[in-house]
Amino acid sequence: MPQTLSYRVETHRLAAPFRISGYVFEASDVVVVELDDGRNRGRGEAAGVYYLGDEAPQIVEALEQNRAAIEACGSREEVRQILPPGGARNAVDCSMWELEALRSGIPAHRLAGIDAPRPLVTTFTLGADEPSKMAEGARNYASAKAIKIKLTGSFELDIERVRAIREARPDVWLGVDANQGFDRSVLPALVQAMARQNVSLIEQPLARGSEADLEGFESPIPIAADESVLDLADVPGLVGRFQVVNIKLDKCGGLTEALLMAKEARRLGLGVMVGNMVGTSLAMAPAFILGQLCDYVDLDGPTFLKEDRVPSVQYSDGEIWCPDDVWGSQSAVLAA
Repeated sequence: MPQTLSYRVETHRLAAPFRISGYVFEASDVVVVELDDGRNRGRGEAAGVYYLGDEAPQIVEALEQNRAAIEACGSREEVRQILPPGGARNAVDCSMWELEALRSGIPAHRLAGIDAPRPLVTTFTLGADEPSKMAEGARNYASAKAIKIKLTGSFELDIERVRAIREARPDVWLGVDANQGFDRSVLPALVQAMARQNVSLIEQPLARGSEADLEGFESPIPIAADESVLDLADVPGLVGRFQVVNIKLDKCGGLTEALLMAKEARRLGLGVMVGNMVGTSLAMAPAFILGQLCDYVDLDGPTFLKEDRVPSVQYSDGEIWCPDDVWGSQSAVLAA
């Protein structure tokens, strides 16, 4: 059934600047796509992938270039053929999921094979700052059960950051995200230092393109690929190098591809993680479905915004819950 494509670009300000290795975020520009078949309207949100030059202008350009094909496409699989992995495909794919849910009367989570979603423990992320300020931030996450720490590649300072946070919160699960900030020569020392602080996951320590440097590297802490894995085609190359794959809908191009990646990762013996680019609850909702299949969940994006959408996902007792009225069901249409 053909549908009409529309979209808008929204700027969502962050409550405070957010720093990672090599980048500082102050706002998140997202593209909201709507597909309307005259009776039902599906929605999807994408922020794109900044380090690939895939941001709002590029997403809009891709949508316009492929408008006719998108409006004529009849399935999510066709979307995978029309658009490459990235933000444009993510927004269109998620719109197709919601459209299919409304047409069929079956919620998106059931279409994905999830009969009864459950609340998920999610990490809450601390941007890189002075160790004392990060420790204070960890204490402010009073209900958090899991905290992810952004590193910058400054080895001694990063060690101090993690030590300060562990002292402030000896009770929580800790993971660190290096965002490609280190090189192979310091990796053994980094792993040893993280092990001393009872860190449970190290995310993307080396630059994308340096995956071979991890070949055969033995770490007592699982190492997760983020920038090193974009879509389904990248997953087999992680074996023997990483232990976990971080799947983000903006990277891979939507929930359809993400579910295929999770299945393939499991087949290959890899752990599975769902992550996010900073976005609103409309972006978290389809990722929440993927999170039902994951070992690690990092879906705290809306907590960084000055203001989220209403209705929104809910954060309580260190967990995320996505009510039916956010996305992917008739209840969401009535609430929109």
